[in-house]
Amino acid sequence: MCHLRLNFLSDHCHDEGMTWQAIPIAGKVPVMKKSFIITLSLILLSGKFCEAMDQKPSRMVIATFYPIRLALMNLVAGVNGVGVGSLANSESGCLHDYQLTTRDMTLLSKASLLVVNGAGLESFLDDLVRSRPGLKVLNASTGINLLVSGGITNAHVWVSPARHIQQVRNIAEGLAMWDPDHAALYRRNGAAYITRLEGLKKSMDLELQGIQKREIITFHEAFPYFADDFNLKVVGVIEREPGASPSAAEMVSLIQMVKSCKVKALFVEPQYPAKVASVIAQETGAGVFVLDPVVSGPESTNAYINIMKRNLSELEQALR
Repeated sequence: MCHLRLNFLSDHCHDEGMTWQAIPIAGKVPVMKKSFIITLSLILLSGKFCEAMDQKPSRMVIATFYPIRLALMNLVAGVNGVGVGSLANSESGCLHDYQLTTRDMTLLSKASLLVVNGAGLESFLDDLVRSRPGLKVLNASTGINLLVSGGITNAHVWVSPARHIQQVRNIAEGLAMWDPDHAALYRRNGAAYITRLEGLKKSMDLELQGIQKREIITFHEAFPYFADDFNLKVVGVIEREPGASPSAAEMVSLIQMVKSCKVKALFVEPQYPAKVASVIAQETGAGVFVLDPVVSGPESTNAYINIMKRNLSELEQALR
């Protein structure tokens, strides 16, 4: 229940009976001495205020991290009673080595549906999901062909616009099954968002046509799916895992690779320091540019598309 307390400051206002002193207004008829109408208006106003304050989503859909949250924000738009939350906040970055917090556990206890990227990214949730058989989990990467390197599945599916479209389609259908009353709206929102993502993919394809030199070195293993979308070739990575700087021997190998493959561009990520890339660039003459894997940023329904447009601009600058 919402409790609204109003404090009136007046020499002529009394709690009992709420009697008001008449105050002339520019020579017009004085305000009513008795405050029945005013009191009634305040009661009605406070009722609407309390109603607005007490309106909370009756069901929460929880994303594991930023790109899944962005998709959900587009898909639940206009659906009354459904809120969107996220375990990792919008500045956390990728879920490498992510550990559940007390806040996360509280959030999950209120969740009606948990939406995960899948592809092994959220392995830290395995024990929790097993301990809560009633928690519905929607895997956004169902049916997507996953890339495997050295026996390890690459989980960065969302970085590919083409595959992210499939993720959005999966999430929209999952929401429709979870909440049949709003199935048509989820599907309509999904179709509208997919149309925009398809337009993004098409424009990126067109803009990158004619680029001859397509070998790149990325910061870490976040871009194989992206490279597959746009016929780029990732010939090396600066760090296998964020925070694991290359050894001296690995640095020598990277420098030799850049020279032998005549790599024009080293791509760093805005979420991590670019120091190692700068050293390699000094030794080889390659340029340092930014590719964003869409793991942090503004909480806006346009964020994924805007970040990808910036990636396109960086690629054009680096490779033309």
